[in-house]
Amino acid sequence: MNRFDRRQALTLLGGAAAAGALGTPSRAATSIRVGALRFTSHAASFVAYERGYFADAGLDVEFKFFQAAQPMAVAIASGDVDYGVTAISGGLISLAQKGAIKVIGGALSEEPGIDGQKILASDAAFQAGATAPGKLDGRTFGMTTAGSSFHYMGSKIAAAEGITLKFKPLQKVGAIIGAIKSGQIDAWSIVPHIAKPLARSGKVHIIGNVADYIPNYQVTTVFTSADNAANARDKTAAFIAAFSRGAADFNAALVDKTEGEAAREAMVDLIHKYVYADRPREKAAPSIINGAMRINQGAALNVASVKDQLDWFKAEGLVDASITLETLLDTSYVKTI
Repeated sequence: MNRFDRRQALTLLGGAAAAGALGTPSRAATSIRVGALRFTSHAASFVAYERGYFADAGLDVEFKFFQAAQPMAVAIASGDVDYGVTAISGGLISLAQKGAIKVIGGALSEEPGIDGQKILASDAAFQAGATAPGKLDGRTFGMTTAGSSFHYMGSKIAAAEGITLKFKPLQKVGAIIGAIKSGQIDAWSIVPHIAKPLARSGKVHIIGNVADYIPNYQVTTVFTSADNAANARDKTAAFIAAFSRGAADFNAALVDKTEGEAAREAMVDLIHKYVYADRPREKAAPSIINGAMRINQGAALNVASVKDQLDWFKAEGLVDASITLETLLDTSYVKTI
């Protein structure tokens, strides 16, 4: 009996025992692993877990944390993780082409009027004249890997400004932070809850906004294995529904600010369990509050933004030119925008 069949059998046996003892049937929760980064932008999953929305949907969730997008995509493809939220990367697109994964929804997005991702310069570069994105010509721009969202953002900024950037892969976000603080790289772009504390340190300066170069950018997406998307529709729909409830709470408390101060403070407490957990709450709270960006209602997906990203990856030769949006996306679970 394989592992899946054994779990099914145990579930059936457990249900039968409960029915005999209580006179009513019992249904075991479905265990899933959810990939995440310790970013405020991943808060919808944390809220859904802490407030019981995953449990309400019949899901028993375990988190697996990553430090970059590409390893998460590999974990989804291998089956080590069931669902993930991260930026589109070249690796993710290539895995989609191989039939391993599907993007099924949208998460973090740039939105007019909402403070978004920042363009940063090291203090050394800033003091040498790199005080605006257009003054970064010839300078070093940090990224995790070639084909990462950082690579995409930097390239779009460079193209718009008519400049050349030297991209330096550093594998992990933490390594990029250390490099820009020490002046080993000149520039980077990142979500505001990371950018603003770096700027307050005096070692890094905010010199622009990503939204000025990539309006309505679908920064992160919800994705899963192609098998889950096609053959585990109830489980996948349950994940999307619970995730969306978490996003709605997050947006109301920290983005739209419609729920009042008590709801805001409760949300900060919840997120602090996962983000900046090594810092005292009073030091973590400003970064969490000031760094909140919109998470799409109902996990709606901005297909136009995804297409722009896919077109860039193809133009740069980072993915096969034959891959189509239909290969990358399964839009049957959410609304598209």
